Amino acid sequence: MNIEDLRSFFLSLSGNVVEKFPFQQFKTARNALAFYTGGHIFCYSDINELRHVTVKYRKEDMSASLEEYDCLELPYYGNLKYWIGTDATRAEMALLKRLITDSFRLTGKKK
Repeated sequence: MNIEDLRSFFLSLSGNVVEKFPFQQFKTARNALAFYTGGHIFCYSDINELRHVTVKYRKEDMSASLEEYDCLELPYYGNLKYWIGTDATRAEMALLKRLITDSFRLTGKKK
């Protein structure tokens, strides 16, 4: 999966998904593309490298999931309580899509 495939998947979730580069003030995060629903970020990743795809995650499932999947990791510049990182270069497509979809739904409930 490349960034364009990933971007297309994000945008296919809803006509309300918005993409932005919100971290321009931080030199190391200028290339982080974030996807929003209802005004809240549900996923972000560096557009030049899919090493880190960070998604919103249920804190009660965090420990078990980190142990179960070796492609899951600590979030890239995200609060450990609400975010989980994914190495998209190692994650199976079905798992990555499920994590993104779950993040989208979890974030959308906050409206």
